[in-house]
Amino acid sequence: MDIKDILKLCDHTLLRVDCTSDEIKALCDQAMKHGCASVCIPPCHVAGAKRYVGDKLKICTVIGFPNGYMTTAAKAFETQDAVKNGADEIDMVINLSMVKDGCWNDVLSDIKAVRNACRGKILKVIIECCLLTEEEKIRMCSIVAEGGADFIKTSTGFSKGGATREDVALLRKYSPGNVQVKAAGGISSIEDAEDFVTLGATRLGTSRIVKIAEAAEE
Repeated sequence: MDIKDILKLCDHTLLRVDCTSDEIKALCDQAMKHGCASVCIPPCHVAGAKRYVGDKLKICTVIGFPNGYMTTAAKAFETQDAVKNGADEIDMVINLSMVKDGCWNDVLSDIKAVRNACRGKILKVIIECCLLTEEEKIRMCSIVAEGGADFIKTSTGFSKGGATREDVALLRKYSPGNVQVKAAGGISSIEDAEDFVTLGATRLGTSRIVKIAEAAEE
């Protein structure tokens, strides 16, 4: 698989807590140069990034990140604010406490509230696979679909594990065809990226693929 084709699937990501506006601009420059799907950045940088790129690049941001245990109302407000500031895509974290308590209707309501707050935008739902049982992952595939999301996403990259080949295959197997899979966290090589795409991922949350492309040009 050509690296240019992989780059088109990448949400070029910078979610470090101390990232600066200059770093975000550099991230946007790299993403535009390499034809990435979007940049995935903290909510506080969305407005500045949108002013910087205009319509030349999609801006993705995170909601309820990285723990997901904010109230549903807080997530909905955060989403509305992100959209107002120019976000084109939203990556939300589910409430894992609700999952562990088996409060499936509450999990669904949480997703639906964010969906309603970003109508017309791409919604990706992060289920943090490394903290779920196989049964919980399978259940989340149907709940994410019922919630109206566009993608189910493996990981935040901020917990104890990132995307695995097994998880990507499982999410693709149990998600309906209208829900795409995003692999994120720990994608460190072209081989990783190719494997995830082969297994069914159509988006990759990573910064390393662009770094590999940049290094190849030196």
